[in-house]
Amino acid sequence: MKPSEIRDKTDEELVELERELRDRLLRMRVAQSSSRTVDTSQFSRIRRDIARINTIRTERELGLTRA
Repeated sequence: MKPSEIRDKTDEELVELERELRDRLLRMRVAQSSSRTVDTSQFSRIRRDIARINTIRTERELGLTRA
């Protein structure tokens, strides 16, 4: 997900999106531990998206804007 897509969302949508991503990450970990085939590249993508969401939320809390 691109940072511009994340910036377009409201704070409530960001909270919900983060919750969904964390849930998906958990389900993938369970699937991997039970020896089901999992696309392991998705782990890093999801973690990066969660980090982007947290960064944007922090920027909003501090009142920072990107030029």
